[in-house]
Amino acid sequence: MTPPGPYDNPGERVLVLAPHTDDGELGCGGTISRMIEQGSEVYYAAFSTAEESVPPEYPPDILRTEVRAATQALGIAEGHLLTYRYRVRHLPDVRQEILEELVRLKKDICPTTVFLPSSHDLHQDHQTVSQEGLRAFKTVTVLGYELPWNNMGFDCRHFVVLQERHVQAKIDALSHYRSQQHRTYFQEEFVRSWARSRGGQIFVDYAETFDVLRWVMS
Repeated sequence: MTPPGPYDNPGERVLVLAPHTDDGELGCGGTISRMIEQGSEVYYAAFSTAEESVPPEYPPDILRTEVRAATQALGIAEGHLLTYRYRVRHLPDVRQEILEELVRLKKDICPTTVFLPSSHDLHQDHQTVSQEGLRAFKTVTVLGYELPWNNMGFDCRHFVVLQERHVQAKIDALSHYRSQQHRTYFQEEFVRSWARSRGGQIFVDYAETFDVLRWVMS
């Protein structure tokens, strides 16, 4: 039996910030599944649909369709998904615009917990969302999610215990990204072994881990 956690509150309101569609599912898909199961209200904001990076055999806007299916597979309500069309790899060029949008999200959603890329993430778009997200949401709990292929280091400060069904929900969500299945980290074997490895650190079957950037207990 999973012990109660800090997100087991029906009133918990959570915002997941994804620089690109799929980042949130990869970094905290299992945790999203668990939180929704336990009554949290989850919102998801993706800042780029990465049209320039889509394989040529797919429509340029395919990721808009895929993120909708993936987030719904995790249980996120359709109206709680927000997608923006900033150019991939150019988020630093619109840093102030992104900050202003984040401030609007804070006012409209009033989240109690925010998930965003780790401060150790090397990708320029991820760095922008991480830095501006922390700036905008510094008065609430902010947790940085892990994307090992982008992280030079990672502080495993906070663990969320997952059950098999949460890991499977993450795998099912990622399967909706047909245009991204060529990437190693989308494969079921990778996702499952990643969760098992983090679980092994705390002697459970599965877990996801986060870098604590801000922790606020109300």
